[in-house]
Amino acid sequence: MGPIWGIDLGGTKIEGVVLESKENPEVIRRLRIPTEADQGYAHVLGQVHRLVEVLASETGVKPMKIGMGTPGTIDPITRNLKNSNTTCLNGMPFQADLEKLLGIELAMANDANCFAVAETQFGAVKENMPEARVVFGVIMGTGVGGGLVVDGKVINGRQGIAGEWGHNFLDERGGACYCGKTGCVETLLSGPASERFYESLTGEKLRLKEIVQRAENGEDAAAAQTMQRLVELFGSAIAFIINIIDPDAIVIGGGVGNIDLLYTRGVEEAKKHVFNPRLDTVFLKPRLGDSAGVFGAALLV
Repeated sequence: MGPIWGIDLGGTKIEGVVLESKENPEVIRRLRIPTEADQGYAHVLGQVHRLVEVLASETGVKPMKIGMGTPGTIDPITRNLKNSNTTCLNGMPFQADLEKLLGIELAMANDANCFAVAETQFGAVKENMPEARVVFGVIMGTGVGGGLVVDGKVINGRQGIAGEWGHNFLDERGGACYCGKTGCVETLLSGPASERFYESLTGEKLRLKEIVQRAENGEDAAAAQTMQRLVELFGSAIAFIINIIDPDAIVIGGGVGNIDLLYTRGVEEAKKHVFNPRLDTVFLKPRLGDSAGVFGAALLV
């Protein structure tokens, strides 16, 4: 098998990669350019086109098919993109328009699905639990998302929303979500959600890293309360996933996923809500860093 291509479309950047092959995922070339979504839908299409042209020129490799991770997902019925926080893409025939512009077939999946499949085939799951058949990948950062991989393949679902953990109801205290619902997991477990909670206690705006540091130092009661709230809500929310799909492994990515307490106290909280006398699910830290999305996109082909 020859080189494989992946593109990770984000709200602020578009990243492309050309890998030697699925079996030998060495990077031939990797490139990032700005998304510039504020300039509109047609401009985003043009930016992807420019990225592909530059990569093809610099590598001498012409893609036959490209895997692409997107914010949101392609609706299986209408074929339009939906549920994207890059809102200029919503309701648009993004895949069809881009395939026409590039003259190349595209395989698309939600960016959290790309994260999950990359960590399964190249990263934390392969390294620590290669026998795992069912893997749930969590992204907890500015937003909250999830992806489901079974036997090494992404599960998209009938409506294209498989794994959309971030928009399950968790608690009214989360308030309104951009999706139009109230109390979504994302409104409580995202990085900004914890920052807002800390500010509500103290009147002080801090980045999550600083709040975590203050909690670890043991000198800030509000920071400790913020972390306790986070692990309790995480345990409750992730137990719901475990009770439904019972994954072999869960990989936690995103900035919030770097908090060590999730893997200790967070797991202990999950045990309280799992419908089993013990919790055998293995929780893993990701291994691929910011490469996961674009590597996972390449695996879609």
